[in-house]
Order: sequence, then structure tokens, then C-alpha cells
Amino acid sequence: MLKGILSYYILVILMLFALSACHTSDSSHLKNVFRYNEYRNVTSLDPAFARNPQNIWPINQLFNGLVQLDNQLQIQPEIASSWSISEDGLTYTFSLRDDVFFHSSSLFGEKKTRRVLASDFIYSFNRLTDPKVASPGSWVMQQVDFYEAIDEQTLKIQLKNPFPGFLGLLSMRYCSVVPKEVVEHYGNKFRSHPIGTGPFYFKRWEENIKLVLRKNTTYFEKDLNDQPLPYLEAIAIQFIPDIQSEFMLFLQGKLDFINSLDSSYKDELLTPTGGLQHLYKNSLKLLKGPYLNTEYIGIYLDNPNPAIQSVKIREALNIGFDRKLMIAYLRNNIGYPAKKGFIPKGLPGTSEETFSYDPVKARKLVKEYIEETQSIPKLTLTTDSNYLDLCEYLQREMQKIGINIEVEVMPTATLRQAKSSGKLELFRASWIADYPDAENYLSLFYSKNFSPNGPNYTHFKNTNFDSLFNQAMVNPIDSIRIQKYLEMDALVMKFYPVVPLYYDEVIRFTQKNVKGMEINPINMLVLKNVFKE
Repeated sequence: MLKGILSYYILVILMLFALSACHTSDSSHLKNVFRYNEYRNVTSLDPAFARNPQNIWPINQLFNGLVQLDNQLQIQPEIASSWSISEDGLTYTFSLRDDVFFHSSSLFGEKKTRRVLASDFIYSFNRLTDPKVASPGSWVMQQVDFYEAIDEQTLKIQLKNPFPGFLGLLSMRYCSVVPKEVVEHYGNKFRSHPIGTGPFYFKRWEENIKLVLRKNTTYFEKDLNDQPLPYLEAIAIQFIPDIQSEFMLFLQGKLDFINSLDSSYKDELLTPTGGLQHLYKNSLKLLKGPYLNTEYIGIYLDNPNPAIQSVKIREALNIGFDRKLMIAYLRNNIGYPAKKGFIPKGLPGTSEETFSYDPVKARKLVKEYIEETQSIPKLTLTTDSNYLDLCEYLQREMQKIGINIEVEVMPTATLRQAKSSGKLELFRASWIADYPDAENYLSLFYSKNFSPNGPNYTHFKNTNFDSLFNQAMVNPIDSIRIQKYLEMDALVMKFYPVVPLYYDEVIRFTQKNVKGMEINPINMLVLKNVFKE
């Protein structure tokens, strides 16, 4: 009861704050403000720390890089107007636009701004790889030998080896351009005093409460009708940690969209087959499509638990539950059962069907393990509260085949740290594509990427896999590289270091008056084309 009363008052205070922060006395201005909630909170607006969606989304409104991805994941120009690649695939030469300016700041002197130059990218890339900055995105430059500014508008990047996915890497917000004079003035505080080139500029951030971005009236991109972007006057982001409160605000029209499928309201909004409930068809819109995101259970292979070390138990975990039923029951058929290994649906390199639900074989494998070890397999699966229902479903299904699983719940940030430092036996995790190449997923099993210094959280190690990985990275021929990907994905799944659960779908609910919002397979939030009627 007390919790409910507190939630109510918190909600009222936040709603009042939201209304007052818009600085408006008329509804026409409010109509041009796009409002959403980020329940996971934002930790930094510095592109060097654009490591998760909650940071990447506002950073994407504030900053630009050399190139960007369209909704079909094709590389398009951004600050680079054009580029060329040498025949050997090693040298990338970019010509920069001459009409891109940083957001206004007194640190630029009397003119309050200046044009972006090739030397700004040199500074930004140097900063990305600076150990003192400790950016989690420094790995993006691993394939780079050197880079140089040929002149003010020409940038050359030289690779160590051919890497066909390199342009995709450059589309990541890690590679955004930042101004030296502003970054060096603020130091670590640049995270909360960002100056970029994007369609919106930073206005105010009251941490844990609200973030406000305003329209950049000098932004360089235009729409197909040669009209300047963006259309919106402002973006207002709230940080209400309670998903149910977020949902109620959305239904009341106080938020313009939600990007999630929480178990607390999925049946309210969606039919069992994944469509929008009839009650909301006149007031809301549903957008959904393929999402390059694999949801999975990771198994930390360096853990001494005999059940972790047993390939039989790891195989039983993979075949002992019905993925199709799980998707229908827990997600209203949003997503696709992960039966084809780790690489998600929609990327070249996806395997043929690898897993089939086989509880008889799973029980047999568990029985053999018990006979060999004279012990019942006991495991601990750690998750955050958002996926508790999914983990409890697995717990029940594993109990049916003879595996005892204890489910432990941690705050998301604590879970992330524990996963990286190897403190968990089993952990629920997601891997969202940073760029549209299957290498992005296979890098999680490369031995040189052991966590905490890389994304190999399971500590999987196989010399054959590493050899195939190295071969694929230097081969410029797509068909050969994709064949290597197929081999690697199949090889990993012979050892079962993960339990792929499902390949996700992007799902967004918007108010009916929101126009121009589109979805893309990496679930990037792009607001420069959005407007409200």
C-alpha cells in the first residue's frame, strides 16, 4: 500500500515537472515536443561511452559521424559526402561536407561555432583509443593502422588488414566527431556538457529526472523535398524507473512512444497473435519488424561447477524447453524462436536449424550425467527483473528434465558488471548488433575477446574457431566470408556455451499523432524525420 502511494506521488511530481519544463503556455508548442521515458536511465552523453541503447539514443540526436545506416542497414553519407576504397581494401578516403558546424558554444570564441574539419576526426579517433579516456568503444579501431587529414576536408584511414565491415563500424556513435576545445575544457564533464553537430542540441539534464534537447536550426541535412531537418522543436526524456508508471503515462498521452514489451502490459496492448488490441486501434499505432538482437543465456565456462563443465548438461539446457511455446506464452508471438544458433534472423551467416525441442533426449543426457557424477546438476541463473518471467519459465522447464536452477535477480548495472567479471554461472543477456555483419556476433566467442576486456563473456576458446575467425576478417569476398561465418556458428553450438532463446523483433507503440517514425533492424531511435500532428 505504502509503495503504491509513493509511486503515485512520484508520478504526479514527474508529470508536473514534465509540463513545466516545456516552457510553454500553448498546446501548439507542446505538440512539437517529442516525449519519451528512459526507465534504464542515461549515464553519459559522450559518444565515447555510447555502449547501450539508453545512451545511444540521445547521443544519436546530438552527434554525427562520417557515415550512417538507413532503415535497410545500407551505408549512407553523413558528414562524409563521398568516399573511395582502394582495390586492396586497405585505404579508405573520405571527402567531408563543408556545411557541417558544431552546436553553439562560447568556447569557440566570438562566432560561437565553427566548421567540422578532417582534423576533428583525427582528434575524435585518438580520444576513442586513449587509455585515459577508457572508452568501451576503443575496439572499433582495432583494424586501423593509421589515419591522417590530407587537407581540411579529406580524411584517409588505413587498415591493417582488409575488413569489409569497416564502414558499418564507422556508423556507430562511438565514431562521432567531437570538438577538441570543448572536450578539453570540460574533461570528464563532457558527458553532461555535450557539443556535437546533430539535429538537436543539448539544453538541460537534471540527472535521474529529465533531459531536454532542442532543435538545431542550422542542421545540415534536408528531407527529400529539400526542407531542413529536424521538424520537432524539442525532445524531452524522462527517467521514471517504474515500467508500469511509464505505461500509464503513455496511455494518458503524456508520452509519445514506448519501446518495450513488458509482461505487465503486453496482454493489455497485444492480441495473442501479436497484433494491436482493438481497444487501442483508434488511438495508438504499432510498429514492428526484424531486430538484430539475440536473447540468450550465457554459460561461464571457467566456472568450476561440474554441471557447467559438462557438455551433456549444456546440451540438455538447449534442447530441454520449447522455444516456440515460450515465445507464444511470454511474448505474444513477438520474436522468432532461436533454433539456428547465435546469429539472428536477417543476417547472412545464419545456420540451418540447430536446436529442436527434445525433452526425451534431454532427460537421458541428465540421467547419464547423474550416473557419472553421482550428483544432481544444480545451477544458478542470474537475471534482472525485466526478464524474471522468462527465467522462471526456464527454471520450470529444466526441473522437468532433472536440472535444478535457482533464479537470482540483480539490478541491471550490477548484473552487467558481474557478467563481465566472471562471477555468474548462468546469466540472461542480449546481444544487439552494433553494425550489420555477423562478425559482430561471432566476436563473442573469439578467445582474444575474453571479458572483462572484450565481449567474450562465456570464455569460450577453440583454436579452430579462432583460425576461421581470423581468416574471415581478412577475406574481402562476401561469399567466402559468409561461409566461414556458417562454419563458426555451427562450431560454437557443438559446445553449447550459450542457450539462444529467441531472435527479437523491434516493437514500438506510438500515439496516433506521431508521424515519420520508422523502425530499423538495429532499433536505433532516429527523430530527425519525426513530427507530430
